[in-house]
Amino acid sequence: MAKTGTVSVRKILRRLGSFSLVGTAAFIVDVTIFNVLASTVLDTHPITAKVISVTIATTVSWLGSRYLTFRSTRGRSVRSETLLFALTNLVGLLIATGCLYVSHYLLGFTSQFADNISGNVVGVAAGNIFRYFAYRYVVFTTEEERTARTALKQNV
Repeated sequence: MAKTGTVSVRKILRRLGSFSLVGTAAFIVDVTIFNVLASTVLDTHPITAKVISVTIATTVSWLGSRYLTFRSTRGRSVRSETLLFALTNLVGLLIATGCLYVSHYLLGFTSQFADNISGNVVGVAAGNIFRYFAYRYVVFTTEEERTARTALKQNV
């Protein structure tokens, strides 16, 4: 039994490592593309630059999650998976901006440093914890896992 537990822990740690790697790559893509666009062709349109950079970074994240991190637990159509992935990322974004809102407007920490800590450290960390579990147990699940969860709910 210990061997099964060790294999399970290793599998989880490998998946967490892969998730972190994919997230880091997407973050680098986001920051790099935003800064290149915002300092060149979109220098007077930072919001447009950010929308483009986030869209490309989210695509990188979806591809990495689909084909690397959660490749063994995929079981939905690409359309369903993409929609759930987008909704999950929207909730993750709301978590990060919610942390920023609480810090900035409710607690009164209004410096740029405080905004970066609350939005880009605390908010991103909390959003990523949510994303990991949502990806694993909602977005990238096999038909068997969904059936087992449904049966478990019916028996409770």
